Amino acid sequence: MVKSEALFVRRQRRTRWKLRLAAAGRARLSVFRSSQHIYAQVIDDVAGRTLAQASSVEKTMREELKSGANLTAAKRIGQLVAERAKAAGITTVVFDRGGYRFHGRVKALADAAREAGLSF
Repeated sequence: MVKSEALFVRRQRRTRWKLRLAAAGRARLSVFRSSQHIYAQVIDDVAGRTLAQASSVEKTMREELKSGANLTAAKRIGQLVAERAKAAGITTVVFDRGGYRFHGRVKALADAAREAGLSF
């Protein structure tokens, strides 16, 4: 494993550990970003199920967005995952940024999800 990869995994595990301590039964909004796309899912860790998800890979998003790797895509995915979570009856989540810094696309997704009605 490359050193930067190992550091990323350590940050990711540390973040998830802290979220487990603070979650108190709430669902987790997990974010994954690649160089070309962004993905978000709301996960119930107790049951081990994904309750809602959205990504820039979906056909409707590919048609709507110019690129899946910019702030516009992150905002749209944040809105979409929040709408789907609210439809599933979830209003409060814990935000899991993974090993990523809370800026750029990750922050844009979180802000859009908050504006769309999710609280975290």
